[in-house]
Amino acid sequence: MKRLSILVKEETAPLEAVVLGIAQDFGGEPSLEEAYDPKSKEHIKAGTFPVENDLIKEMQAFNAVFEKYNIDVYRPENIKDYNQVFSRDIAFVIDEKFIVPNILEDRAREFEAISKVVEQIESNLVVKMSEGTRVEGGDVMPWDDCIFVGVSDEEDFEKYTCARTNYDGVAFLQKTFPERTVVSFELNKSDVEPRDNALHLDCCFQPIGKDQAVIYPGGFKHEDDVQFLVDYFGEENIIEITRDEMYNMNSNLFSISPEVIVSEKGFTRLNEELRRRGFTVEEIPYAEIAKMEGLLRCSTLPLRRKYND
Repeated sequence: MKRLSILVKEETAPLEAVVLGIAQDFGGEPSLEEAYDPKSKEHIKAGTFPVENDLIKEMQAFNAVFEKYNIDVYRPENIKDYNQVFSRDIAFVIDEKFIVPNILEDRAREFEAISKVVEQIESNLVVKMSEGTRVEGGDVMPWDDCIFVGVSDEEDFEKYTCARTNYDGVAFLQKTFPERTVVSFELNKSDVEPRDNALHLDCCFQPIGKDQAVIYPGGFKHEDDVQFLVDYFGEENIIEITRDEMYNMNSNLFSISPEVIVSEKGFTRLNEELRRRGFTVEEIPYAEIAKMEGLLRCSTLPLRRKYND
């Protein structure tokens, strides 16, 4: 079997290989009791939950961008009546380690669906997180010598379904990557109001380019954490988004390279600002997927980015 090489040091280096989720047989509209997040619940109540054909078309548009840039794309095996759109949370790569986190029990089969991809990776590079540790990939961002992590304290973790990463998970990352500095940020959570819920770190923050970032300050519980990021990147390198823009998932972009960003075509203000700053913006329709409280970064699992050193 040909081995699949993996390497992800940070968020924006030129992408070479990625797992992109699928929307076929996604199971349709769940019941309110089955929904994991407040935004899905909102659209279930309103009768506006997305339909399968629209989700498939949006993911095809995303895949077409990957094809344009000659990126190797892997897809999960199809599981009937099972939502497999958001591949980010079921595993993630940092450096040359493929981390298998402990995720919601209801989502466990999503990892089984990428088993053929995992089998191509050297087994000693696949690291299963220890019992009791909880991290989802949307909360994890390697950047420079750091790993930025969105987290919930014990009280919030027990209280909110939408709290997915705990401090035991943060400690695991620090132990597994001792040469990096793990910087954790507590996020605001709500199981009922999506405009006040930062489901993952990438729902309120994301580095772009080589030294810039998109941020929604209201997603963070502590002002000191916001100030840390402003100081880290520099105020002139921060694009701040509004509460409504956060709700529409404006921070959940995806970097093909330091120069190229995939964005939702409806993010008019943000896309204009990105172009003003010199980025090439690949706009695609993804607003139906956003109704499930995830977007572009959420539906990707980068396996390998290119580095010259």
